[in-house]
Amino acid sequence: MESKPDATYEGRPAILRSPSSGPTRAHVDSPNLSAWLAREIAGSLSDPLGVRCQPLTVVCIGTDRSTGDALGPLVGTRLAEWRSVHDRIRVVGTLDEPVHAGNLRGAIEALGLARPGSGHVLAVDACLGRVGSIGYITVGEGPLKPGAGVNKELPPIGDAYITGVVNVGGFMEYLVLQNTRLSLVIKMADAIARGVVAYVTGQA
Repeated sequence: MESKPDATYEGRPAILRSPSSGPTRAHVDSPNLSAWLAREIAGSLSDPLGVRCQPLTVVCIGTDRSTGDALGPLVGTRLAEWRSVHDRIRVVGTLDEPVHAGNLRGAIEALGLARPGSGHVLAVDACLGRVGSIGYITVGEGPLKPGAGVNKELPPIGDAYITGVVNVGGFMEYLVLQNTRLSLVIKMADAIARGVVAYVTGQA
């Protein structure tokens, strides 16, 4: 059960906090979303804004072959284009070189993401949810379990994660992802990328 929001967007909660210290969600059109994302990332990774104690790798999971599942690669591409953070983070997973169900295990091994001393890993992925959850972005502690929404068993990844609800789940998930509105996915990808940059630069 979610607590009362401190703001609304078009009659819907703009930010939702879990009373049990679970992950917090915010709508993509919420005011000051970048600053909120930056603070949530900092809290989830236990690193201050702009002053990272460990190297940061952002693993953006998904594929450009499905509109809804392109959220991760779009975030990765946006971050790779952001010159101000080129030397501050390692971006894995873009539209040109996506990380998806078929190569995720290999990417984890090849990049050494599970080895001690590899630094913090922030995982980004799309997900499906209820109608009222579409457009919400969640930041949480602990590993992401990619593929859970489409019944795939993939290795968990990340010290923290960001997910975006791009469409409705529960029925014919692959078809739903392929028929997701691109405009929403692009808007959410831009918002997530800005939030990551704000966290890395400390400009929240």
